[in-house]
Amino acid sequence: MRKTQAKKLPLAPDSKYNDIQVTRFVNNLMWEGKKNTAFNIFYHALEKVSKQTSEDGYEVWKRALTNITPAVEVRSRRIGGATFQIPSEVRPDRKISLSIKWLIRYSRERNGRSMADKLANEIVAASKGEGGAFKKKEDTHRMAEANKAFAHFKI
Repeated sequence: MRKTQAKKLPLAPDSKYNDIQVTRFVNNLMWEGKKNTAFNIFYHALEKVSKQTSEDGYEVWKRALTNITPAVEVRSRRIGGATFQIPSEVRPDRKISLSIKWLIRYSRERNGRSMADKLANEIVAASKGEGGAFKKKEDTHRMAEANKAFAHFKI
């Protein structure tokens, strides 16, 4: 690369749980700069999760994120005119990014009245090892396993 890598801005932890990961999640959830609305959706979703599971919603959310965090992924690499899907380990920062994005994406695709309902249902499903986000992780791992033969082409 010609230019130096951009410096990451430090994130401020959220006020309720004092966790930077919550802020990161809310930043991905946010649309059109409406951070307050995104925080409200997130906190309402965690309240609904705690009502559904009779556990701490924050802990269930943390468990859901760890359940859908991928360890390996496939990356395309062109070698001699053919494109191969090469399995590679996922960097720690990217693991968190992918799990957050998958959880939000599949909660948006769910049926529900409000975003808080959809997010709560997806969090509960992911914490149990079900739902769209968990299936995405399983598919990613399966794809990497299927292309294990091309691992020697490492990127």
